[in-house]
Amino acid sequence: MRAGDAHARGRASAVRVQGPVHRHRPPGLPARRPRLRAAHARHLPVRVRPRRHPRRVLPPARDADERVHRRPGTGGAAGDGAPHESPAGRRPQGPDGGGGLIGRFRLAPVSVGNGVRKPRTVLLTLVVGVGLLTAACAQHAPQTTLKPEGPVGRKIDSLFTLTFWIAAGVFVLVEFGVVYLIWRYRHRDDRPEPVQVHGNTRLEITWAVLPALLLLVVAVPTFRTIFQLAREPKDPIRVTVTGHQFWWQYDYTDLGVTAANEVHLPTGREVEFTLKSDDVIHSFWIPRLSGKHDVEPGRVSRISMKADKPGVFLGQCAEFCGLSHANMRLRAFAESPADFDKWVAAQKAAPPTPATGTPAGNGFALFSIKGCSGCHTVEGVSTGKVGPNLSHVYSRSAFAGDTFDMTPENLRMWLHDPPKVKPGSKMPNLGLSSAEITNLVAYVQTLK
Repeated sequence: MRAGDAHARGRASAVRVQGPVHRHRPPGLPARRPRLRAAHARHLPVRVRPRRHPRRVLPPARDADERVHRRPGTGGAAGDGAPHESPAGRRPQGPDGGGGLIGRFRLAPVSVGNGVRKPRTVLLTLVVGVGLLTAACAQHAPQTTLKPEGPVGRKIDSLFTLTFWIAAGVFVLVEFGVVYLIWRYRHRDDRPEPVQVHGNTRLEITWAVLPALLLLVVAVPTFRTIFQLAREPKDPIRVTVTGHQFWWQYDYTDLGVTAANEVHLPTGREVEFTLKSDDVIHSFWIPRLSGKHDVEPGRVSRISMKADKPGVFLGQCAEFCGLSHANMRLRAFAESPADFDKWVAAQKAAPPTPATGTPAGNGFALFSIKGCSGCHTVEGVSTGKVGPNLSHVYSRSAFAGDTFDMTPENLRMWLHDPPKVKPGSKMPNLGLSSAEITNLVAYVQTLK
């Protein structure tokens, strides 16, 4: 038991304090570890060595190595010569020959922290750390913001780079200072308690002014970039983007074209997107072309972007919007102006009507019988507004929120049970037979 525990339990403590007691030591504890002189050590019985306490372990503390514990069964005051019987029935002799302080107290072994780490633990930590670092490296990262392909993306990337290096410099300086101070002013036995001071005007002014200057360095380019991105583009292609659960609809208001999930952009020309939602909050994001922007019901917002060169850029909804939020993806096709004009002309053309008696003709009939025409639009056939426009659906590279590649096998899987392959889908399971699915797939393949 610790010196002073008896007083806490309502009994007077009989422990005498020897030597000076510093301010950071609890009352009732000796200032130094008692030591045996060589003349007294030879009188101690070899077989009656003090044993470690089986239950109590001192917590790590500044003076933990100087605390002493009373041995179990101790009676009387420290140093009063009262008899004490050891568990083995023998009486250990102290340097005073009467079972004094050394006979009645023993030094508790203290383990500060977890001790030295095993080499295997250190190796495992290094392996895990290196694995996490390498996991962030990828040669093929289609949705990275660190490789912008347009002026808007480059402006955002420049601001990010500036902020990152300022934050990295502050982090390195602070961590280096912490480690250096911990090592330089670590506790030593021969070092006195440091002088306690209150306040330092120069330091307080320094660490108030420097962060303010750093924030000013970041704030100026930040405001400049915000106003640059908010300006209205000149002679853009206007596209209205509507977020649905869980797909995107694109209406080219000036061109009279409607598409789903895949947006086409001419290179070298700005495109202005008007964003709105039909149900819940979404977030429109094409990382390599522009930043993310929330799409909220009842609110209309606008962003613009421009692609430098032809390519395919992946994007997705960046705001949780339901069960298939992860399946609400999109693709942006940046094309040369000539290829973009060809795509617009193909989208304006009416889809062909399949011949009667063919699998595609039977699928065309099923399109109306099974209720597909009530939800989907096919130019010249139906005007449904619930689902995506299917006038030229087979000209797209993917479907169902850009989740599945456009192949006959994936179309069969989708028509068999849409909610199963895409949870939360509003398209119900129509209970189609295998023959009906075959005919509908044949009809969809004509919608190019």
